[in-house]
Amino acid sequence: MSTTNPITGATSGAATAANSVPANMQINQTDFLKLITAQLQSQNPLSPTDPTQFVSQLEGMSQVSSMQSMQSSMQASQLMSGTNLIGRSVLAPGTAVTLATGGAVGGAVQAPAGTSSLTVSITDSTGAAVDSFNVKPQDSGLTSFTWSGATSTGGTAPAGQYSISVNAAVNGASVPVDPNVVTKVQSVLIDPTSQAVDLETDGGTVPLNSVVSVF
Repeated sequence: MSTTNPITGATSGAATAANSVPANMQINQTDFLKLITAQLQSQNPLSPTDPTQFVSQLEGMSQVSSMQSMQSSMQASQLMSGTNLIGRSVLAPGTAVTLATGGAVGGAVQAPAGTSSLTVSITDSTGAAVDSFNVKPQDSGLTSFTWSGATSTGGTAPAGQYSISVNAAVNGASVPVDPNVVTKVQSVLIDPTSQAVDLETDGGTVPLNSVVSVF
């Protein structure tokens, strides 16, 4: 029969104890020993805790500590991978891009089945249309595109922030497609909410696990 630990509030049993601990709970060797000591001190000498249940609770605590150590190691590995990308360009989902003076902007999309053409549209920070051009979709995989910085009026757009949107012509209908854009990694950070590793790029924040390719 399962009982409730008066110290931790967790139900006895290794699996239940592990699952009842919040994801953001931190436990180290010192805390672990304190929990064991508190458990022993709280026992009623006339009705001691069942040794089997007590051992199960200790096993549960040990499993939680092991999982946290593994998660910390994985996070450290991801952080190192992200750090190695600083200064490099990545292709990842997004719409915001930065046009440098005399430069160009690249991206790619996964064209839906039956796509006859792709239309890439560029707007400035005010939402005004800057340029639009068509791209022939690839038979498979990603279809890449490049905006040279030219405007629809024949001029050259000034350096700055722009937005990209893509529409696919599928059986006579225009279907919005989520683009991937090329941006440069400026720094690496850890999301305080999800603890995931993110890349801070010149086009905004990009989750490390969403990167499609690195240049």
